[in-house]
Amino acid sequence: MDHSPRIVDNQTFLPVLIELIDQGHTVALTITGHSMTPFLVHGRDQIRFCRPDRPLRRGDMAFFRRKNGAYVMHRVCRVDENGCYYLVGDEQILLEGPIAPEQVFGLVVQVCRKGTWIGPGDFWWDFFAGPWLNLLPLRPVLRRVYALAFRLWKGGRAHETQA
Repeated sequence: MDHSPRIVDNQTFLPVLIELIDQGHTVALTITGHSMTPFLVHGRDQIRFCRPDRPLRRGDMAFFRRKNGAYVMHRVCRVDENGCYYLVGDEQILLEGPIAPEQVFGLVVQVCRKGTWIGPGDFWWDFFAGPWLNLLPLRPVLRRVYALAFRLWKGGRAHETQA
């Protein structure tokens, strides 16, 4: 029997997962897309999510369905006085919303980041749920500084190995 991973269209697969979480299960899914970088990486990382059992809060990662039918998993940045959500990907700077609570079907409870399952209380989970949200206007600059530092570090390491 072949147990290799298969790529399935989200429009086909997510309704099956939603049915499972409606039955009380927690389900796992490999991340696709780049909007949650640097916390989650396309094709490498996974999430576990379930049906929300409480109103979402700032920092929660929520799975919702846009009015155009697209499925999206982003982080709650704020909740308005009507209980609607404004969400943003960890790679993004523009908020999306208002998202009605009825559009939200999943709450991420764990992520498998770089091969290790983590949840609330882990440094990286809490960093992206807290300080990273507060740095929203500075994200483009921070990403450029990080990329430059990474290139310089990698360049130096590549030079060391050649010597």
